[in-house]
Amino acid sequence: MSTRDVRHPIRRAAFAGRWYAGGAADLQRDVDRYLAAGPPPRPATRALVSPHAGLMYSGPIAGYGYAAVRGGDYDVVVLVGPSHYKAFDGVAVVARGSFDSPLGALAIDESLASTLAGAADLVTVDAEVHAREHSLEMQLPFLARVLPGVPIVPLIIGAQRRRVTHALGELLARQLARRRPLLIASSDLSHFLARSAAVRLDTRVLECLTRFDADDLDRALAAEPNHACGGGAIVAVLRAARALGADAGAVLKYGDSGDVSGDTESVVGYVSAAFGRPVAARS
Repeated sequence: MSTRDVRHPIRRAAFAGRWYAGGAADLQRDVDRYLAAGPPPRPATRALVSPHAGLMYSGPIAGYGYAAVRGGDYDVVVLVGPSHYKAFDGVAVVARGSFDSPLGALAIDESLASTLAGAADLVTVDAEVHAREHSLEMQLPFLARVLPGVPIVPLIIGAQRRRVTHALGELLARQLARRRPLLIASSDLSHFLARSAAVRLDTRVLECLTRFDADDLDRALAAEPNHACGGGAIVAVLRAARALGADAGAVLKYGDSGDVSGDTESVVGYVSAAFGRPVAARS
């Protein structure tokens, strides 16, 4: 197939070679190293929260979440992230084609993407929003390694208003009821604070994630939006995951950019968290 074939459009990787290795061998080495530090697979996982900074900073955290779903029995991955570059209302989806990565293209579940766009005024087809957005792209190298061949549905939230995030959660719950989905909320935590201040803000979010409490996270975000850049994506995914049968949350790994840079005066927080059925204790 020609890459110019408009019937099967490809969303080009915008950050390869900048925020992560542009060559397949180097990127696979990096991703596999991050995965190796993570936990054993958690087969009952229905949703993840995963960071989206440059891989050298967020990769050691993201690897914990993706290790937990490696080889899982999923038939679609629904990615939900915030818009960093374009202001708009509602949710934007790419409904056809694939998202490219150095580790191979990830095909879009065109039927589900189109269904979501046709089911409510909330979701519109808008490839332009996705063209230079990193919040979903940073998830793709991990997905290419842990769930190869599983199609994706890429969703970007514009203004992260409560009515939008709640409506998206409800829409996903309805449309995914007969599927085996993995939902991924792409979000970093607090931005550019001294580590001591960042930990105070981030701890509030971590507590909400551990309790699987989307309503309390809503309240925290209303009081202080700097809790998380993709807080609305997290709320939508948690609400959908709960409706789809998940009933327990766990923070798998927390850290910040200072762990890599050594600069603790201005950090960005990162978390991997998983939601599903409780993991049985080992004897």
